[in-house]
Amino acid sequence: MERSETMAKGSAMTTGAGTTANTWAFVFSAWLIALAASLSALFIGEVMGQTPCNLCWHQRAFMFPLAVILAVASFRGDASVSRYGLPLAALGAAIAAFHSLLYARILPAAIEPCTQDGPSCSGVEMTVLGILPLPYLSLAAFGSIALLLVLAHRRRST
Repeated sequence: MERSETMAKGSAMTTGAGTTANTWAFVFSAWLIALAASLSALFIGEVMGQTPCNLCWHQRAFMFPLAVILAVASFRGDASVSRYGLPLAALGAAIAAFHSLLYARILPAAIEPCTQDGPSCSGVEMTVLGILPLPYLSLAAFGSIALLLVLAHRRRST
């Protein structure tokens, strides 16, 4: 057997459940993003004491399960995770996109705080380093997860 044939077979090694190493890397990367986003949301809410707005709550409802589902899929080598992870990421991204459009004032509705004394997502306290608004970061996280799951699905299909 030639060296190139051996390398080709080695690169197609599976990590479990028919998943190639590259597919696993996409799923694992998506999990890391979901984990970081979930832990960040918990940190902002529980440690910093900032109450999330209604749209943030809805985004959390899609991000937290993604962190769990993608963790299980990563450690089991489940390449079919895109079937059930991608809809969660797409719905979360849709809410984050709507939230981002409200934040950018492209849509006319005002962002309301959760409580009368709660923060508004349009305030400066809802940015990271005073520059990056949380709705944009959420959209980037959901978009990245969705892209990685699409790549994992395509890699699995070939």
